[in-house]
Amino acid sequence: MSSFFNTFILIIAISLGLAGYFVLRDGELPQISDQYWGSGSAPTSEDKSIRPFQINISEKVLTDLRTRLSLEVASQDERVADNLEGVGFEYGMNKKFLKKVVTHWLNQYDWKQREKMLNKYPSFKTKISGIDIHFQHVKPSTKGKRGNLPLLLIHGWPASFTEYQKLIPLLVDAKDSEYNFELVIVSLPGSGFSEASRKPGLGPAEMSPIFLTLMKRLGHEKFYVQGGDWGSLIASNMGTLYRDNVLGIHMTMCFSNHPRSILKFGLASVVPQLFMDDDEIIQHVPLYRFLFHLLRETGYFHLQATKPDTIGVALSHSPSGYAAYFLEKYSFWTNATWLHLDDGGISSRFNLDELLDSLMVHWVGQSITTGMRIYREIFNVLTSNQFALDRVPVHVPASCLNFPNELLAMPKFPLLEKYPHLRYSKAPTGGHFNALEVPDIVAKDIRTSFSLVEIERTKLREPKK
Repeated sequence: MSSFFNTFILIIAISLGLAGYFVLRDGELPQISDQYWGSGSAPTSEDKSIRPFQINISEKVLTDLRTRLSLEVASQDERVADNLEGVGFEYGMNKKFLKKVVTHWLNQYDWKQREKMLNKYPSFKTKISGIDIHFQHVKPSTKGKRGNLPLLLIHGWPASFTEYQKLIPLLVDAKDSEYNFELVIVSLPGSGFSEASRKPGLGPAEMSPIFLTLMKRLGHEKFYVQGGDWGSLIASNMGTLYRDNVLGIHMTMCFSNHPRSILKFGLASVVPQLFMDDDEIIQHVPLYRFLFHLLRETGYFHLQATKPDTIGVALSHSPSGYAAYFLEKYSFWTNATWLHLDDGGISSRFNLDELLDSLMVHWVGQSITTGMRIYREIFNVLTSNQFALDRVPVHVPASCLNFPNELLAMPKFPLLEKYPHLRYSKAPTGGHFNALEVPDIVAKDIRTSFSLVEIERTKLREPKK
């Protein structure tokens, strides 16, 4: 009996060990080939021209928007329920603040002036994999002390390419800088002025070949990538897939779904003093607080990951409804302690016109629904390559700029499983929409990160003595 019991325990131990090995081990790099995302069948050849693009929204579209806003401002007191007493943003958008926003949008916000601002930097479109991709291409007027570096900037949701406008002068023509950057600021497929896929399956992993093609088409075989929100994930994917092309990545939303990262994150939360410094403990411990925040603030995520076209119908018909859905994210995602405030703290950190710029790009670009589909595609287990990519380490240099109020973040210790060559830095202030909120901090860290990579690349090129 004792012999049988010992054998049984041994079999269980071996089984658990093998299961743990297969669950926790690195995955194989998936092959993500170019696909055709346009209507119908792929043509025998594709127009590879790069076409100048100017934002010029017709008066018909703007008149329709003003009509809708006028009707909704006039009826808001009757049609929209009053907030509960003293809740601020705790139940979502505050009615009084929304009325202020929509009234400003109708009476003070000048889209034609904002168009001029957005057209200040050159925009283009080019056809890739069957869909038109919109991007800004901003070249430095002077060289940095050591030269210029190509940098692809990728936004997330609910933002757009407009969130990077403050970064442009800080990266392109900074005085006395080691490097200046040639910026390619892309609009995600289905977002703003980039065409949406006509076929299911275009998620963050599948967007990576599109952006590689874009950079090569612009003459850059090697380049850097930076992103926030979905842009961080796509930057990570590109660093995983294209080691020969991507020189380094920079992320402002740093999280890893590698199984060993998840295991270590859980372990670190149990005995944080062994694995985290004081700042990380304040941000990430206790784990239940992090999980509670995710549960409380990600209802939109489940909706968009399952039925984006349903909510898209409602938001695409009501500008005030879309403003409520859109702007509410800029409260908690910027600072979780602002929920009790009537304006959600938004007025203290953001310029309302700048927020409306991004909202307008989605409205006039008719991309409200299509911009949300990225959530559905990443969880389509039949077509998404993301789950396989999550298990593959990124071997190019990676930088994480962690913000104290970032909603989805992870300490350095577990991130190293996904990013073995990680530079991890901490911003003194800021939240999820950091490129808009604290652009100076973001630009400085981008410069520092990629300058360090260039120093190492220079050392490798130097002949050994």
